[in-house]
Amino acid sequence: MTADEATDTLEMDTFASTVQPRRSLLRGKSVSPGRALSRLQATRDYAVGIGLLLIVVILWTASNFVTQGMYQGGFEKPFLVTYMSTSTFTLYLVPFLVRRWWRKRQGLEEGGSEAPILAPSHLPDDELPPLTIRETARLAFIYCFIWFIANWALNAALDLTSVASATILSSMSGFFTLGIGRLFRVEMLTLAKIAAVVTSFGGVVLVSLADSITPQQPGGAASRPLAHTEDLTPHPILGDVLALISALFYALYVILLKVQVRSESRVDMQLFFGFVGLFNVLSCWPVGVVLHLIGTEPFELPPRGALAALAINMGITLSSDYLYVLAMLKTTPLVVTVGLSLTIPLAVLGDFMLGKFTRGQVILGAILVLVSFVVVGLENEKVKTREVGPADDVSDEQDDVSP
Repeated sequence: MTADEATDTLEMDTFASTVQPRRSLLRGKSVSPGRALSRLQATRDYAVGIGLLLIVVILWTASNFVTQGMYQGGFEKPFLVTYMSTSTFTLYLVPFLVRRWWRKRQGLEEGGSEAPILAPSHLPDDELPPLTIRETARLAFIYCFIWFIANWALNAALDLTSVASATILSSMSGFFTLGIGRLFRVEMLTLAKIAAVVTSFGGVVLVSLADSITPQQPGGAASRPLAHTEDLTPHPILGDVLALISALFYALYVILLKVQVRSESRVDMQLFFGFVGLFNVLSCWPVGVVLHLIGTEPFELPPRGALAALAINMGITLSSDYLYVLAMLKTTPLVVTVGLSLTIPLAVLGDFMLGKFTRGQVILGAILVLVSFVVVGLENEKVKTREVGPADDVSDEQDDVSP
């Protein structure tokens, strides 16, 4: 062997001894410290999002009980309830205006440059530019109408069709969310997710069918203020169509926010909801005038009991919808969509605590909903781990050892 060949052999042995430990680590699916920290933060955010979602479920279930009592008392005004509740979001502009006034008084200027609202798909969440005030207002303007249609359509459906039909059709939002989310690449389609959505839907059907026999506290995937529980209504087909429209728009607005915002650090949520409330106040009132003129929903001041229920519902909406969007941005649209079906087992528990009769069919449906939520959560965590797992770590390590 020549001297040059010996030198080349020694260099190759040295290089192999350096690279081999890294390759053995790759086979063991090692994770770089930066990647591990990022994954830990993502897991922590996901857990916080689940916690916020559970708080939202409790608040919305309480709102259901309060508003159902108002409707049963004879004050059935779905548009007024939706309009007044959404208008409370305007209060979120107060802290923003105070901060802006204080910054001007201190001589501080608002920074930030214009950035496209649609988040570039090739950038990680922590590198996305924050939305400016104008971009936040533009997004809130679109979101306001989608949110209002989703909630008002369901409230109106509950006055036109049976509670069972409205609840079943509104629970279709899980299917819409999974399909539209896959189309926009914010949800990964897996057999476990499909099975969980179908299971959740089956649980809602069981509860709703039991409700059609013996009136129970309803609570579908997108249920908000509830109406009376009569099964015979004058326009059931129109009510069914409105419930289906509610499910579609509900799925649209959660997907819209996830696609265009992606991370809660990119948008000032108080400013966003403040604009939603402001646009609701300024642009949705003509609909109420039309409903009054055609006699569909004549305007009248609520009696004292209904006024208290309306005020409580407005307070719940002010806090719960804010927390709901934060939960969605920290998790996924499908998780929160299926998670809102947890209003069913919680409502069943509430009926039990109030001493009301609960059918075994309702309990079974509530269990199915709870199981489906757990399955979606576990599957989503598995998919997230796979997406930031060994494949990404291998590419990082290969970059390190490339000459």
